[in-house]
Amino acid sequence: MTDKAVSIAIVDDDDTFQFITSKALRSLSNGNKIMQFSSGVEAVRYLTEHADNPDQLPDVLLVDINMPVLDGWMVLDEFKSLKAQLKKKIAFYMVSSSIDELDVSRSKDDSAVVDYIIKPISIEKYKELLAS
Repeated sequence: MTDKAVSIAIVDDDDTFQFITSKALRSLSNGNKIMQFSSGVEAVRYLTEHADNPDQLPDVLLVDINMPVLDGWMVLDEFKSLKAQLKKKIAFYMVSSSIDELDVSRSKDDSAVVDYIIKPISIEKYKELLAS
C-alpha cells in the first residue's frame, strides 16, 4: 500500500483493461483517484478544459497506443502541445500489448514519456508506478 493518494487517468478503449487497472490501483491505496477515458479525444478534451485547475488534473496518464481516431502517439503530440498550459506536472506513460521494438524505442526516445509499459501490467509494476 502507498501512503500518498495519486490521481491517475486511464486512456484506453478496452473496458476490461480499464476495469482491471482501476481495481488494482484502488487496491494499492484507498485514496487513489481514478479517471477513465475510452478515447484519446475524451482525454485531450478533459486536459484542455481543466488545464488551469491542478486539482482536476491527473498526476499520471496511462495511455494505450492502439485506439481509434486519436491513437496514443496522437494523444502524446496533443499532450506535448498542451504541456505549457497545464498547471500541473503530469507523468505520461505509454501502455500497450505491443512488444514492437519501434514502439518501445520511439517512446523511450521521447522525453515526454516516462516509461513504456507492456500489458498485462503486474501488481509490482503498478506499485512501482505509484511509488514514483
